[in-house]
Amino acid sequence: MAALLKTSYPWIKLPLIVSAPMLNAATPALAASVSQAGGIGFLAGGTKPAELDNLLTKTTALFGAKSQHRRGSNQVLPIGVGFQNWGCDLDAMSPIFRKHCVAAIWLFAPKQLSDFSSWAREIRSASGGRTQVWIQVGTVLEALEVMRLARPDVLVVQGTDAGGHGLRQSASIISLLPETIDALKAAGYPNVPVLAAGGIVEARGVAAAHTLGAAGVVMGTRFLAADEAGIARGWQNEIIRVGDGGTSTKRSTLCDRLKETIGWPEHYDGRAITNKGHLDEDSGLSDAESVRLYKEELKNGDEAWGDHGRMVTYAGTGVGLIKVRKPAAQIVQETSNGALEILRRGAGVPDSKL
Repeated sequence: MAALLKTSYPWIKLPLIVSAPMLNAATPALAASVSQAGGIGFLAGGTKPAELDNLLTKTTALFGAKSQHRRGSNQVLPIGVGFQNWGCDLDAMSPIFRKHCVAAIWLFAPKQLSDFSSWAREIRSASGGRTQVWIQVGTVLEALEVMRLARPDVLVVQGTDAGGHGLRQSASIISLLPETIDALKAAGYPNVPVLAAGGIVEARGVAAAHTLGAAGVVMGTRFLAADEAGIARGWQNEIIRVGDGGTSTKRSTLCDRLKETIGWPEHYDGRAITNKGHLDEDSGLSDAESVRLYKEELKNGDEAWGDHGRMVTYAGTGVGLIKVRKPAAQIVQETSNGALEILRRGAGVPDSKL
């Protein structure tokens, strides 16, 4: 399956590293740096076509008209765009698909799975088949239904260790990924590349995902600590500071309630670093008071992060493995090369052959 990805995205290096389409955090500089380093960088599509148009225009300029990273004679922009489908208007976004032909569009969190069908159909029509459709799932049943409805070119399988939004009820990638791959084969879908997401932040996780059958991996939390990430320094400092991700992060809907984000399907929540906001919720503080305190603390800038703070700090359970801020390209190269070395050694290839 990795070879199939290489055919579709000839600039990539294997093992493939993908940066997640994190809203605001995934800047044009981050997406471009990841792709230029041999991965696939993603922007978040958001809900406003004019803002996405601006982001894509900036990203295009970072590659240049004759960039070697563009895919063949079709001049496809070698990045992707991700959408949280529950909050997006397909008709409003369709002109953007036509104006900016990106390599992939990643779909996630629809109001109902059947929405993927119309999105996939329009993406393929608008791009003349040049833009591939990626769909994120979190259960085996969801993966099978999505294949039946939309026939995505790539499936992103997200385990419960992921930071940010995901299904409230799911499995860790270590069991979810191989079960999903087996189910796809049994259902007659043996050739769809499956990417692993959730808790993967460094080379050992990438190598493990490949051993489980992944064609590549998606990392979100790791790229929050990239130089190009568009987040507050206080948030980045927390990503580097926090350890023991299984206990220092928590899945809940608190972050959406604090930010007054309305509309997420009820079977989704988000994983974030626990802080004063979570502790106050556990002690019975009302939503109204939590929101008031959160808005007050926004005025404190980078000082509003930490155990004492209330800022929304999305992160996956792999956060404890992140020790330093680095350029995105260095993250891609070190992680991919490190995973390749682990896989070769596991296969018995002598060090001299690495």
